[in-house]
This record gives sequence, structure tokens and C-alpha cells, in this order.
Amino acid sequence: MKRSLRVYLKLFYVTFWLSAVTFGGGYVIVSFMRKKFTDELGWIPEDEMLNLVAIAQSSPGPVAVNASILVGYRVAGIPGACITVLGSVLPPLILLSVISLFYDAFRQNIVVGAVLKGMQAGVAAVIADVVCSLGGKFFRGRQWFSVLIMCAAFVASYFFSVNVLWIILACGCIGGIQVWINMRRAGKGGSV
Repeated sequence: MKRSLRVYLKLFYVTFWLSAVTFGGGYVIVSFMRKKFTDELGWIPEDEMLNLVAIAQSSPGPVAVNASILVGYRVAGIPGACITVLGSVLPPLILLSVISLFYDAFRQNIVVGAVLKGMQAGVAAVIADVVCSLGGKFFRGRQWFSVLIMCAAFVASYFFSVNVLWIILACGCIGGIQVWINMRRAGKGGSV
């Protein structure tokens, strides 16, 4: 029980801290979650973390909350998911409550506006890091079909303004067909 309590406290502390110090949305927090839970703590393998991020992105709701639910559940079951959700939701809730009290002062402050503009560049860099680190695995593994699908999804969304829902459905169907083909190949290989 003592070890479980330590794991729960660590889950809460890590998600609370990540949520409190990161700006820019879920993709930024996901990058730090990967570094913390995969690289530093070693609780989740990188392959599995990539899958959890994909599920978090495709689920409705904020990506950071979805990712924290999945990571917490993976590490400590349902209590872990509840603790990580609490840890990831509390900092923005507290911050927004304080900001709402002083909204007029923040809105007209030139320094605060300049700081927020500067943070946009940092957020872009962190998101680029996520794309390079998680997407680089496909390039290193020479999974060219997955890279092609990723590029096609970007082109469809950015240049042709295709609704993201249709892109997710199309990618889900393509992934399902790919899994079915791989299962058939494995079945044929095992029977020969």
C-alpha cells in the first residue's frame, strides 16, 4: 500500500507540475509527459506512449486531459486516471480563477501581451519537437506508408481545408485495413 501511495503521489505531482508550468495546450504537455514518463521514469515504453498520444488526440476533449487519463490508467488503473486528471486540471482552474479576478488589469497590460506573444514562438518550437521526436520513429523504422498517410493528412487539412473528422475517419479506415492485411499475412505465414 505504501508503494501504491508513492506512485499515486508521483502521478499527481508530475501531472500537476507539467500542467502548471507548460503553456500552449495539450501537444506541449504531451511532449513533456513523454519525456517524464518514458525517458525519466521508464513507466511507459515509447511505442505505447505514441499509441496513447494517438488515442488522446482522436478522443473528444482536451488532449492534455485525455493523455493524462490514459497515462494514469496505464500506470495505476482507474484511481491513477482520476489522480492524473485532477493533477492536470487543477493548475489551469486555479490560474483562470485568479486571472478572472484581475481580468481588466491583465487585458490592458502591455507587458503581459508581449510575454504571451513571445510564448507563441516557444509553443511552436515544442510542438515541432513533438512532431520530430514521435514522427521520427516512423522515418527511422522506414514505415513509409505511415509517413505517406501523415503527409496526406497534413495536405488535406492545410491546403484543401478538409474537415479533421473526415481525415480521422479515413486514417482509421486505412489503419484498420492495414491491420487486417497484416493479420492475414501472419495467418498465411504461420500455416505454410
